[in-house]
Amino acid sequence: MDRISQLSDTLLLRILSELPTAKDVVATMVLSKRWLPLWKSVPHIDFDDDSYEDTDTGRFSRFVDRSLILHKAPIETLHFELSQTSTVADIGIWIEMAVQRHVRDLSINIDCTSSTTPVTVPRSLYTGCGMLVNLNLTSVTLTDASTLPSFSNLKYLYLVFVKYPGEEFVRRLLFSCGVLEHLYVEQCFDDNVTIFTVKVPSLKSAILHKSQDRYIDDEDGFVIDAPSLELLDVYNITGGFCTIESAMPNIVKANVIVNHGPSEILSAITSVKRLYLCLPSYSKDAYPVGSVFHRLVCLKICTSEIEWFNLLMCVLKDSPSLKALKLELFCVRDEEQRSCWNEPSSVPACLLSSLETFEWVNYEGTEEEKEVVAFILRSGRCLKKVNISSETTTPTRNLSACTRLKP
Repeated sequence: MDRISQLSDTLLLRILSELPTAKDVVATMVLSKRWLPLWKSVPHIDFDDDSYEDTDTGRFSRFVDRSLILHKAPIETLHFELSQTSTVADIGIWIEMAVQRHVRDLSINIDCTSSTTPVTVPRSLYTGCGMLVNLNLTSVTLTDASTLPSFSNLKYLYLVFVKYPGEEFVRRLLFSCGVLEHLYVEQCFDDNVTIFTVKVPSLKSAILHKSQDRYIDDEDGFVIDAPSLELLDVYNITGGFCTIESAMPNIVKANVIVNHGPSEILSAITSVKRLYLCLPSYSKDAYPVGSVFHRLVCLKICTSEIEWFNLLMCVLKDSPSLKALKLELFCVRDEEQRSCWNEPSSVPACLLSSLETFEWVNYEGTEEEKEVVAFILRSGRCLKKVNISSETTTPTRNLSACTRLKP
């Protein structure tokens, strides 16, 4: 007896929603009369042209058209994974169909390794997607619009290698997202935006990356005004700047991977609890003098600069509640180069009262490093766990770039 077919429509639709692609969902209609109409009511649909040969791209487009036309119920989630140039030309029609179905989760991902034709998103995405909660765009071109309606329900926005009409459009787009909470941006080298401005009062997490192949000058950077942020991840190792226009009292986690000017970022996130700080190069003005990280309990420092001891001592001195410290050093030294270590005249408060875990990755055992270890072990009255390793935890990493570690 077919026991699965005796389940309720609700359970069967949930099962169908777990299938990887729409092609698999539609295929279930041949199982029996009980299954014949069910695929038309599945709330989550994923279209992926990877299973079609290059000569079948027209068949894939017809399959998507027919599936969306025959679908009867509202569609909550609609994802497109496209790689072949003959299919992406229909994306405008598919978006208009998504608008008509009141989609809440829309994802359009274009694989540029196999498609060189630009995919332009139509204006209907702005005018008819007021119900969207989650929008994910990869390798598409956004169309300019004189006015942008309010994305009154949008909480999650992912923009990866997207090309924009310009900087003013980006500001207006984010301004129209009145309840946006999570923003992920990865800028490509020719996206028409030099200064990416994020002014969103409701934003809770911001992950902002500039690709390593961008040509960066002093005018390229991020401007952030998001006082409600709880997570900040900035990746910009080729230069440029990052300006913080408001304090972030609710910040919990921060990943700061920059090549220049981290001082302004650090001075705005003094309430952070978990900090990953990666500086391929270090200068005396990199640290905000006078700042106190009163809530910081977990700190990871990554750098390839030999003059890193001053940075370490500054952070330790200004982090009275620190419990866990991890160092990842990838210093390429010339024979004549020698790090300068001077033991501080006073022991940082965290070593005396709170530091419990100390880890050092890629330890080389130089005289200066031995002195630093000896100082921390001698002064750390609350240490419970110490791990010092000569091997890196990420052997494939581009050491000079200090590639980002996710929190």
